[in-house]
Amino acid sequence: MKLTGAQIVIQSLIKEGVNIIFGLPGGAIIDVYDALYDSPIKHILVRHEQAAIHAADGYARATGRVGVAMVTSGPGATNTVTGLATAYMDSIPIVVFTGQVPTKLIGNDAFQEADIVGITRPCTKHNFLVKDVNELAKTIKEAFYIAGSGRPGPVLIDLPKDVQQAKAEFEYPKEVRLAGYNPKYKAHIGQVKKAAQLIASARRPVIYAGGGVIYSKGANEELRRLAEGFSMPVTNTLMGLGGFPGDHPLWLGMLGMHGTYRANMAVIHCDVLIGIGARFDDRVTGKLEEFAPDAKIVHIDIDPASISKNVIVDVPIVGDCRDALLKLNQALSNINIDWEDKHRDWLEQIEEWKKEHVLSYSQPEGGPLKPQYVIEKLYELTKGKAIVSTEVGQNQMWTAQYYKFDRPRTFLTSGGLGTMGYGFPAAIGAQAAFPEKLVIDIAGDGSIQMNIQELATAVSYRLPVKVAILNNGYLGMVRQWQQLFYRGRYSQTSLEYSPDFVKLAEAYGAVGLRATKPDEVEATIKDALSKDVPVFIDFVIEREENVYPMVPAGAPLSHMLLV
Repeated sequence: MKLTGAQIVIQSLIKEGVNIIFGLPGGAIIDVYDALYDSPIKHILVRHEQAAIHAADGYARATGRVGVAMVTSGPGATNTVTGLATAYMDSIPIVVFTGQVPTKLIGNDAFQEADIVGITRPCTKHNFLVKDVNELAKTIKEAFYIAGSGRPGPVLIDLPKDVQQAKAEFEYPKEVRLAGYNPKYKAHIGQVKKAAQLIASARRPVIYAGGGVIYSKGANEELRRLAEGFSMPVTNTLMGLGGFPGDHPLWLGMLGMHGTYRANMAVIHCDVLIGIGARFDDRVTGKLEEFAPDAKIVHIDIDPASISKNVIVDVPIVGDCRDALLKLNQALSNINIDWEDKHRDWLEQIEEWKKEHVLSYSQPEGGPLKPQYVIEKLYELTKGKAIVSTEVGQNQMWTAQYYKFDRPRTFLTSGGLGTMGYGFPAAIGAQAAFPEKLVIDIAGDGSIQMNIQELATAVSYRLPVKVAILNNGYLGMVRQWQQLFYRGRYSQTSLEYSPDFVKLAEAYGAVGLRATKPDEVEATIKDALSKDVPVFIDFVIEREENVYPMVPAGAPLSHMLLV
């Protein structure tokens, strides 16, 4: 039996096991939405297309599956660009369907036409314009394969209206073979043995783990075996938080611009650095010439283009993180060394650095309310078991510093692109995936307003996301930079005229709460957590509190501002 292109889309998604789509309909995608009407797939109707992509992204990060979003042509499609770029920078697997004008009108400036394939080419792993309905099922199969394999990333499929309406026999491919695309999963044993020998020679090793440890299923367990079995300290990137337990004695904390003193000092003084699923980005390395200056570097990554891209490495290992770590653990276990004794002095030195400069703040009993105190209370009262998303800026860094993530896929944040407005729709995506779990978005009063309309989405689908707003009346991170590097000239960073977030939550049909003093924080959080509905908590915090430590942009990691 022949199906329309629209029906083929839905049947293909069913074949891929898709259970949730995030989207917003329009004229150029209406045929697919009509086919969706009779399907078992749940659809979450967002209020803005950017939020649909972030929600699919949050779903993907929380589940490890490919997220799916669907929007119309023209402005609907162009509104996806920020979400696609966010997913692209952080290697998140999503497939986005965009409606398009009929093929005969493409290039004629038709109503709501946009060259979304051209626009998104730099910020997608791959994209397709489908001109033949007979190619549609095959294209969808390829899109899901590309998005979820190798180094993951977003894939876009542009669907002209006439292709949606045309008919073809439906047969979904069982496998995909793409010329020139063959991700390498198995690590070369010769390279692994070279890495093992280099690590065996080290007196001051450091493991530097990124998002690849999260995305590679089971890699976090092999990472823990590596650290514990061979007495090596571990530092995580922002994207790698949760890949190693945040309360483990061998954990150094996050490294880089807002990393801990001990993590940055360990990297500066190490003699072997083992990079795993990380890309040595500028927020981690600081001044490249002075990053890990005395270290030989091992780099494990599934993407060969990421190896020696920013930092030249001594032993490259291309492959899946879990496979490489499993082989590395085996190779090291065959080397007869008392690892604990060998690294004792190094671990004692790291402990001294930890005592010398701990993450700290002062919370006066009567206020003003410190944001770090709020994060610590959230961690304490959730017992670290929540899925936590963040917006971008100070709220993001305080969360990374003071909430201890001990499991993969529990921290959702925009790392590479730094997208304000990401956290709330991402939390909605995660909550849709796991209705029974606690999901919290930690936001700033500036970033929450960038996708605040999605509170209607959370309320209408009864998604009980909790939003903790750290309200300081500023675009906080930009204000901090202006204070430290621009002589305190606060140019266009004041947000003192913001809405009443409690009343705004109530206007949407959600619950609004507020805490302004330290002694109100615990009771307010408990009240929020007891409610099975979306909640906005307005924490009115110290206006000019800064995030420390801080390494100025372009400076070496040794140039940390500590207070």
